[in-house]
Amino acid sequence: MAADSISANKKVLISGASIAGPALAYWLHRYGFDVTVVERSDAVRSGGYPIDIRGAALDVVERMGLLPKLQAAHIDTRKLTFVDADGAPIAVISPEALSGGVSGRDIELPRGALTALLYEQTRNGAIHYRFSDSIGAVEDDGAGVGVRFKSGTHDRFDIVVGADGLHSNTRALVFGPEESFNRYLGRCFNLFSVPKPSSVSLSHEGIIYAEPGRAAGVYAAGDSDRLFAFLIFAAAEPPFLSHPDIDEQRKRTSEIFAGSGWKVPRLVEAMQGADDLFFDTVSQIHMPRWSSGRVVLVGDAAYAPSFLSGQGTSLALVGAYVLAGELAIHPDPTTAFASYEQIVRPFVEANQALASSGGSMLLPRSQEELDRRNQALAAAVSSADNGEYADKRRQIHNSLKLPDYRHLLR
Repeated sequence: MAADSISANKKVLISGASIAGPALAYWLHRYGFDVTVVERSDAVRSGGYPIDIRGAALDVVERMGLLPKLQAAHIDTRKLTFVDADGAPIAVISPEALSGGVSGRDIELPRGALTALLYEQTRNGAIHYRFSDSIGAVEDDGAGVGVRFKSGTHDRFDIVVGADGLHSNTRALVFGPEESFNRYLGRCFNLFSVPKPSSVSLSHEGIIYAEPGRAAGVYAAGDSDRLFAFLIFAAAEPPFLSHPDIDEQRKRTSEIFAGSGWKVPRLVEAMQGADDLFFDTVSQIHMPRWSSGRVVLVGDAAYAPSFLSGQGTSLALVGAYVLAGELAIHPDPTTAFASYEQIVRPFVEANQALASSGGSMLLPRSQEELDRRNQALAAAVSSADNGEYADKRRQIHNSLKLPDYRHLLR
C-alpha cells in the first residue's frame, strides 16, 4: 500500500534526538508523516567518542543521501596496539581484525559528527524539534496517545516512539522500570577526552592495556589535538543505577585502578578533571515486545547491544529505517509494529550476542581470559585479519537484507 493511501495515524511524536530519533524522523517525513521530535537537552549533543557504521547500516545512510558526507568525516583508524604493563606491544592489529569490519567501506566518526549531520538533514519546517523538554505522561486510549510534556503543555499524537536511549524515559512510562529489561554485563566504563601532549605522536590509532578485571586505553581520532580515553572495570553487581553521582564515580574508579600498570595512573588523574566524563554500566536491553498499543521503541531504548558489540549505532539506523517503512506500508500501527519487530529482532539478537566475545577481547576478567585473549590477538595478526573471529562478526553485520521502501517516498 502506498504512503499516499494512508489517511490516519500520521502524527508522530519521537522522544530522543540522538541517532535513532532523527533517522526515524527523516524517513517518516519522506513518507508523508507529521513528525515532532522532543529532546530533553537544549540542543543536539556534540562531541563524544567515535562510533562505527557498518554492514546493513551503510545501505541505510546511502539511501538517506548521507554517505558522501559521512565518508568525509571518516576517522580512518589504522591500527590498534595492545601493550603490557611496561608499554611493550603484545600485538598490533587493524581495527577490522577486532571489529569484523570491512576496510575502505565501514565508517568511523565522532558521535557528534553523526548527530549533527542527522540534525542538518531533518531541521526543516516540516519536522519540528522541541528542545529542553520531555514526556511527562502518556495516555493511550486506543485511538491515539495523549501526551503531557514536562513543560506543562499537552498534545495528542497518533503514534509515540521512544528513541531515548538505554535509560529510556518512554520505556519506563509505558513498559515499567528499567530493571525488568536491563541485562547487566558485569562491567562499567568511563569515557573522557584529554589534550594530546606535544610529545605524543599518536594519529589514527589506539593503544589498549588490560589486566584481569580492568582495562584502559587512549584513542587518537584522526589528527585531532585531543585523545579519547577509557577506563573500564569489572564488577559483579552494578554499582549504580541510571543516575549515579559523578564524584562518587571518580572516587570509585580511582580506588579500583590503584596500583595498575602502564600509563593508567596518568589517565586516572586526567579523569578527575575531565569536563566531559561519561560513565555507565555496560548493559543491554532485552524486551519480550518492543511495542504496546500505539507506543513503540527503537534503538537503544528497545534493544541496546552495549558498546562491546560495536553495533549500537548500526542497529539504531537499521531499526529506524525498517520501523518507518513498515509504518508507511501498514495503516494499522500495531500491524506495522509487529512487522518491524519480525524483520529486525533476529538481526538485533545476533548482534547483541557479539558483546560476549567483545567483552573478553577488551576486558578479560581473569588471567586465563587474558591469556586466551592474547593468543587470539596473535592469531588475528598471523591470519592477516581474516580469522574466524572477524569473519563471524562480519557475517552478522551483513545478515539482514534491507526491505526496499523507495517506491513509497515522497
